[in-house]
Amino acid sequence: MALPQLHPFRPRLLDAVRGYSGTQLRADIAAGLTVGVVALPLAMAFAIASGVKPEQGIVTAIVAGFLISALGGSQVQIGGPAGAFIVIVYGIVQRYGLTNLLIATALSGVLLFAMGLLRLGALVRYIPVTIIIGFTNGIAVLIGLSQLKDLFGLKIAKLPADFFTQIGVLLEHASTFNPYALAIGLACLALVVVWPKSYTMPLDNIGWRHRAYRLAAHVPGTIVVLVLATLATAVLHLPVETIGSKFGGIPQSLPDLQLPPFSWESAKQLVFPTLTLAMLGAIESLLCARVADNLIDAPRHDPNQELMAQGVANMVAPAFGGIPATGTIARTVTNVRSGATSPVAGMVHSATLLVVVLAAAPLAANVPLAALAGILLFVSWNMGEWREFARLRHFSVPYRTIMLGTFFLTVVFDLTVAVEVGLMLACVFFIYRMSTLFRVEPPAAADAPAGVPAGVEIRELFGALFFGAVGKLEALPAQLPEGTRTLVLDLHRLISMDTSGLEALEQLRRVLAKRGITLRLAAVNEQPRSLMQRAGFAAHVGEAAFSGTLAEALSASRAAGS
Repeated sequence: MALPQLHPFRPRLLDAVRGYSGTQLRADIAAGLTVGVVALPLAMAFAIASGVKPEQGIVTAIVAGFLISALGGSQVQIGGPAGAFIVIVYGIVQRYGLTNLLIATALSGVLLFAMGLLRLGALVRYIPVTIIIGFTNGIAVLIGLSQLKDLFGLKIAKLPADFFTQIGVLLEHASTFNPYALAIGLACLALVVVWPKSYTMPLDNIGWRHRAYRLAAHVPGTIVVLVLATLATAVLHLPVETIGSKFGGIPQSLPDLQLPPFSWESAKQLVFPTLTLAMLGAIESLLCARVADNLIDAPRHDPNQELMAQGVANMVAPAFGGIPATGTIARTVTNVRSGATSPVAGMVHSATLLVVVLAAAPLAANVPLAALAGILLFVSWNMGEWREFARLRHFSVPYRTIMLGTFFLTVVFDLTVAVEVGLMLACVFFIYRMSTLFRVEPPAAADAPAGVPAGVEIRELFGALFFGAVGKLEALPAQLPEGTRTLVLDLHRLISMDTSGLEALEQLRRVLAKRGITLRLAAVNEQPRSLMQRAGFAAHVGEAAFSGTLAEALSASRAAGS
């Protein structure tokens, strides 16, 4: 058996720098600086919400973000810690500990690289959109719920990962509510919502208000609220929890390279977390890359190269204490809107974060956690596709069942269970729909051939004859009238057949033979004929059973005296 052809490792950067101009470099530097500023508060917020230290989110954005841009298959995608990972990472940390999270992240990187190497990038597109919408909305709900602790300033040492337990703990500690934290969080949320986000309008021939709006939109709203909330907390000495009070601040350097301790015993326990991280990373990165393709006029991304880059990034980042990374839609869109032309912009974004850490890390000590909670509530709201719930009434019962089932299972259990059950339901409903499309019918009156010999019955097969539809063929003998001597199956509309369908056809031939009825096949298409020949069915029944057209089959039946 031939080995599968491996995908060559060729980053998009190699093609992007051909003919690279100074104008492109300036555009990429400007875009990278903008995205770096946007990524800073998000990296810290995602890390804290995931149950790890804020510097681990920044390190992930620096190390993994650089590698994803430098080695990836997309022109403008930005990689780093993502909101979709928050719930997964938090659950792994609570259940297995931080060290095992780093091991699971590195193992997921190995899987991602192998998926790309074996050209499995296209398989991610086969996951139904109903499942993706369901678990995305479920994750958004869980992110929002996890931020209520810091938004209300509740004194909870450690929030559990389970949905219902979280609600119980939040209600139990409701009496510790901090009004200052709530005021900061809501003010930050409101400001992020109303802050200008589009600066594409031209500067000439517009009023000063539009000009101010356009200039303000160049400053990310997340940075504005972070700076204002930090200044308010420091100047007014507000009694709220900050990064400094909870984590002791952010180190003014990158952590030393240190491989997490690895053992096969721990690896065997991390099979499901590893699969979950790899699956979610693949889905998120390739969805993000497809969004980026629609925003730029450039060659489409290479999904296999992108998976290999994601794999390398997730193998290397844990050595610096980093958490799982993938493509991030919000930062990628910001990158495109800022004028990025190549992966260089993503590399500049990582360098920008590194400079910020080396130069200004101590300033983060006064960042209130309530401000980050407000930012994450905005992220979770934008992450969910809430309109899909209102549109459910326009879709079929299978669509509703898969989407709502995946949503509720994500919220109540976890992503792995949700996707597994969602895929199982999707397969069951798909099999059902395909089975309903297969039909065994007499020719329509308008299409019925003239001069059909007595004792000859004609049946047309429509669709695909597979294991889910064989029952309709098995019921055919009982439907034939008395005196039938020949059954002609017109297969010109049978597009495919599997081995179960072939077995049903052989069983039909045996049943008919016992009743003295001859089976003839007319207009057999290429795929069914190939299967019949490879399985020996054609040789067993003989060439006399096959006819080129329905007219030829009727002529052969007439000549045989049927």
